[in-house]
Amino acid sequence: MRMPFLNLVRHFALCALLCIATAAERPTARPAAVPNSWPQWRGPLANGVSPEANPPAEWSEAKNVRWKIALPGKGHSSPIVFGDRIVVMTAEPFGEAQKPVFDSAPGVHDSVPVTHRYQYSVLAISRSGGRVLWKTVVREDWPHEGGHTTGSPASGSPVTDGQFIYANFGSRGLHCLDTNGVIRWQKDLGRMQTLHAHGEGSSPVLHGDTLFVNWDHEGESFLYAFNQRTGAQRWKVARDEKTSWSTPLIVEQDGKIQVIVSATKRVRGYDVATGALLWECAGLTDNVVASPVNYGGLLIAGNSYYTQAMVALRLAGAKGDLTGTTNVVWSLKRLTPYVSSPLLYDDTLYHLRHNQNVLVRLDPATGKLRGEPLRLEGIRDFIFASPVGAAGRIYVTGRDGTTVVLRHDRDNATLAVNHLDDSFSASAALADRELYLRGERFLYCLAEK
Repeated sequence: MRMPFLNLVRHFALCALLCIATAAERPTARPAAVPNSWPQWRGPLANGVSPEANPPAEWSEAKNVRWKIALPGKGHSSPIVFGDRIVVMTAEPFGEAQKPVFDSAPGVHDSVPVTHRYQYSVLAISRSGGRVLWKTVVREDWPHEGGHTTGSPASGSPVTDGQFIYANFGSRGLHCLDTNGVIRWQKDLGRMQTLHAHGEGSSPVLHGDTLFVNWDHEGESFLYAFNQRTGAQRWKVARDEKTSWSTPLIVEQDGKIQVIVSATKRVRGYDVATGALLWECAGLTDNVVASPVNYGGLLIAGNSYYTQAMVALRLAGAKGDLTGTTNVVWSLKRLTPYVSSPLLYDDTLYHLRHNQNVLVRLDPATGKLRGEPLRLEGIRDFIFASPVGAAGRIYVTGRDGTTVVLRHDRDNATLAVNHLDDSFSASAALADRELYLRGERFLYCLAEK
């Protein structure tokens, strides 16, 4: 018997809290979760894993494509899945072409001219047949940061509690919609000035009735907390930071809930109720994009740009500046991720070396390598999408349309090399027996027929 949807959401929230508590006691335990849901960036447990999903291992344009639909505009926003629908964000040029504009920000590179205004939209799509249920334009605007050869004006992902959908378009506002696409509230947080004009991409996160937004850029940076029902600001904390694109992580430790943000100068933990800074730690480098993960009270954050860095911080007893203290359990200076975020699957941390087709496998408790890094044969382009895991399998998707599927065990043998006729920067979403891949042109529902 299928659980009523609102009860399912409440059950999911309870299970998520139980998972956190269980992981803190038994780091190797496999957590439980509710099926049919991928409600936020990095999935129900914020680690890239769907414990209940069982998507296909093999597909092509002619095999295991349940449906495929063209999407308007361009967006690297990863889908979320809940109930009977998928939700994505997109940006679509409209109107007459204007004189091309290049961004003049310091250090800008790989830019492309912007010639149109854009409509920034949220779309809901039926899981059963790929039909667009509704499309809501939340803002019309000119992309002031210009364009980028591999970028997108809509790169953050939405989040939902099952009753409302929250979409952060950065400089184009924070928007709350109901499940019918009706705008309930909107917030204009100003204009971001991202490093090298590389665009905006952090996703909002929910805890209880509070919505959190990371606003790190080259201007004044902040962490915001809003009432999810009304949009009223609960608190706003100034951050001594430059641009970061990472998404905050909610963690319970020592009976206290905290929101953690990974960034260049410091990784920091804040009290969710007040915004008070609980702890901070240096150790990362410029251009933090990857989001952190929590392994039973061990916070793992990493990045790679000019140099490479990854740190693991013990959250128990964390207070003040942790730099150089025994709370830093291990650190790495090589083989670290850049754009894609790590996958924490049971007792193994998987991530990509920079943006390359090289999969690194670590013991999250010690930071020690589990075998040599694996070259993912078949992927011939950069990898921006984050790896995901389900049913004892790992899925890694490259921009060239190739997804390599590996076994989740100590050997990580390749199970399949699949190809679709699109370019993928968004991360996959998993639910039931389905895998959803959002490309630059199409949204695919992959499932065994």
